[in-house]
Amino acid sequence: MLVLPAAVRDEIVDQARDGVPLEICGVLGGEYESNGRSEVRSQYPAENVADRPRTRYRIDPEDQLAIFDRLEARGEEIVGFYHSHPQGPPHPSETDTAEATWPDRSYVIVSLDPFEIGSWRWREDDEFEREDVAVE
Repeated sequence: MLVLPAAVRDEIVDQARDGVPLEICGVLGGEYESNGRSEVRSQYPAENVADRPRTRYRIDPEDQLAIFDRLEARGEEIVGFYHSHPQGPPHPSETDTAEATWPDRSYVIVSLDPFEIGSWRWREDDEFEREDVAVE
C-alpha cells in the first residue's frame, strides 16, 4: 500500500494537466518500507528528457542524483517515482515495465483520459503488481 497525502496527489495531478500533451515525471520521497507499505511525504518534479516525451518519460540522470541528494538531506527515502499518461491507461506500458529499475518501489501513474491514478510496484522478476493507494 502507498499512503499518499492529498496535497501531494493534487500537485502531481496539476503537473500532469499543465504538462499536456507531454508526460510529466518526478520522484516521491518519504518513508519506504519493504514490507509493502510506504508513506509519501513529498514529491520532486523532474524534467522529462525522453526522446519522445508525448509517450515516454525519462528523468535526466544528473537531475535524478540531485533529487536523491535533496531527499537524503531532508531525511527522506526514495519511495518511488511518478509520471503521467495524458491519453493512456493508469497502468504501466511495455516501455514502463522494460525500463523500471527500482525493485519494490512504487510507480504512480496519473491517467488524464480517462482520469485515474494507479500505483504499481515493480518486482525483480520483471513483474508489476498493482498496489492500493490510500489518500490522506
